[in-house]
Amino acid sequence: MDGNSLNLHICTEMAAIDANEWDALAGKKNPFVSHAFLAALEAGGAVDRNGGWNAMHLLLRSNDGRLLGAMPNYLKHHSYGEYVFDHGWATAFERAGGRYYPKLLGAVPFTPAGGPRLLVRNGRSDLKTALASEVVKLLDKYQMSSAHINFLPEQDAKLLTNYGWLHRTGIQFHWHNQGFANFDAFLESLSSRKRKNIRKERASVAAAGVTFLPLTGEAITDVHVNDFYRFYMSTIDRKWGGAYLTREVFSQLQETMADKMLLIMAKYNGHIIGGALNFIGEDTLFGRNWGADINIPNLHFEACYYQAIEFAIKHGLQRVEAGAQGLHKVQRGYLPVATHSAHFIANESFRVAVAHFLDSEKRGIEIEKNHISLASPFKIVSS
Repeated sequence: MDGNSLNLHICTEMAAIDANEWDALAGKKNPFVSHAFLAALEAGGAVDRNGGWNAMHLLLRSNDGRLLGAMPNYLKHHSYGEYVFDHGWATAFERAGGRYYPKLLGAVPFTPAGGPRLLVRNGRSDLKTALASEVVKLLDKYQMSSAHINFLPEQDAKLLTNYGWLHRTGIQFHWHNQGFANFDAFLESLSSRKRKNIRKERASVAAAGVTFLPLTGEAITDVHVNDFYRFYMSTIDRKWGGAYLTREVFSQLQETMADKMLLIMAKYNGHIIGGALNFIGEDTLFGRNWGADINIPNLHFEACYYQAIEFAIKHGLQRVEAGAQGLHKVQRGYLPVATHSAHFIANESFRVAVAHFLDSEKRGIEIEKNHISLASPFKIVSS
């Protein structure tokens, strides 16, 4: 393709981008790269300059104005809310006299879920590499240290290694639907001990008198959103002390994409006391946030993991992505899978140092992944 036939445009807010144009490239498979989700983060005040997220969305157009490629992109002044950790890189570079921030980040803010980042017409590799090339040009133009594209597909990360980008891997935990007819069929695929443990956990929640309301679409009301935001904030305050998402973000999501939301609310003694927020993709349920007013043993496991599996089986979804961290997920049927990110380091000597680090990190992750897999709760099927 003739590079002169492409024109890069930078847009500083999703609201200025035509939603139909963007979504024609983003597709329907992943809700987080939809125009509605990205716009909600901005309209709700979670993503703005004051928070260190300057939107610089990339639009690649043909000479006749057709949108051929796009990427959600941000000028970052810190590394919070990314879930691919490069704080150590920043410290090392600055100790050596460099300036790590600002940097460029192609990602969905506050969302450690895999999906497309290089959004192009018909999946064309030449358009993906053209987008990546424009990112590198921006680094040179504005004298920035680095560019990062987080949680992109493995094939895209590998494609970019041909153009000087570094490939990084990580670990998450996903449940895979093996054609289960119901939850009991899933349990039958587990070893006896793990099966009994899950039944015991579920029974304890039921015995406590907790019931669950799975809500989606118009069934999600303002009252439900208010309740969930309270749970979200209380859990954030207990564990981390600072929330990324505002109440207005959840209102925007409810208004524009409630049909892609699954809110599992826990009811106890006639009151809603907890909830888990998921997003529904074409073949995947993505677990995102959870919280509760009171501590009931095993409530977290039921609301976040078992209810999600029930929904996925009922609706024919192939996966439940439970996000990062938590070896406790393995014994509940969520197995380790690799995640992928791509990084372009402008300084050549620093790029070499980061490459060495990533090689070592990758070996460690493979060892960890194999070790975790040995704890799989599934029955060993003899050949």
